[in-house]
Amino acid sequence: MRPHRSLDVTSSSRRATSSERKDRNMSSPSRVLDASSRVLVVGAGLTGSLCAYLLRKELKHKKVHIVVWDKARGVGGRMSTFRPPDPSSHSADLGAQYISTTREYARAHHSFYSELLAAGILRPLDCAVEGLRHKDGRVDYVAPLGMSSVVKHFLQQSGADLCLEHQVSGLYRHGASWEVRKKQGGSHNFDSVLLTIPVPQILQLEGDLGDVLSVQQRELLRSVTYSSRFALALFFPPGADVGVPWAVRYYNNGDDDEAKVICYASVDSRKRGAEGDAGTGPSLVVHTGVPFGLRHLERDAEEVRPIILREIERLVPALPQPTGVKCHKWRYSQVASAVAGCPGHMTLSERPLLVCGGDAFTHSNFDGCLVSALSTLGAFQDLL
Repeated sequence: MRPHRSLDVTSSSRRATSSERKDRNMSSPSRVLDASSRVLVVGAGLTGSLCAYLLRKELKHKKVHIVVWDKARGVGGRMSTFRPPDPSSHSADLGAQYISTTREYARAHHSFYSELLAAGILRPLDCAVEGLRHKDGRVDYVAPLGMSSVVKHFLQQSGADLCLEHQVSGLYRHGASWEVRKKQGGSHNFDSVLLTIPVPQILQLEGDLGDVLSVQQRELLRSVTYSSRFALALFFPPGADVGVPWAVRYYNNGDDDEAKVICYASVDSRKRGAEGDAGTGPSLVVHTGVPFGLRHLERDAEEVRPIILREIERLVPALPQPTGVKCHKWRYSQVASAVAGCPGHMTLSERPLLVCGGDAFTHSNFDGCLVSALSTLGAFQDLL
């Protein structure tokens, strides 16, 4: 995840003054969170995990019940780490590859980076990144156990109840709470709901969301656009030589972007400093360019896989036979156009509280998700 542009973290995550909170709570006593309150975070990606983590730290004395739902079978979202079909191969990050931060963000978010470094979740990326112009002051980090370990760390620290394969289908207001229905059937009531899923998925939710959204909010949400791409991982047996000298490479050598298939490749095991681990074979990850992703967006990943494989064989002719291949389509890869002004979050309803956050309200990297989570925390602090 590479930085796009800087944001004013202080203004994005401004905490209401004590007098402001007092006035609001006096006029709306039912909004105060207490020990019986149930908070649902929808999405077990980076923003969702950070929100659960920050809420737990802020509400630790209130013992509010925090629940996280995700439609997938595992956590991570666009920071997912995929297991190989054969355990003798290295795992592969098919989404975010590493974390890049600016000097300004490194200072503003020092406590978060220090925590992840101390826990061994992150370490400095010590290999060269070929084809990418170095930016002064940029610091790169890699997750030795895979990018999903960052999300898992914050979820574990949050103490939230994690429910996988729970896909939200609709939101319905019932007095001071939200009835949240699942696509799999059934529903649960929550006092507050935080949506961290891609904006198009929010707009597709059934129920009372349409009545809650103002005309301006709907227009702002509809203005959000995403880039799309395919990612493919090749898994190899122990001792295999992938036939390339680099660990991370961008293909930006003046090629026609419209015709280009692959824009990024990495030997994932080498990138993480795990090459040579006894009994574990390497893994190779490639990402397609955005124009290619757009052209093939409505095709199934398995239909597109042969095209990508042919291009890999052209670029790396000495590549050995893999023991497994995984192709994944990222319909919502990175935010191309965020909500105007990058506010960090959007409050859709105050009573009962309904908030949406994520990189659609900032930008698509670690610091962007953290800015959104800090901003979202402010919406909950107004209830305290």
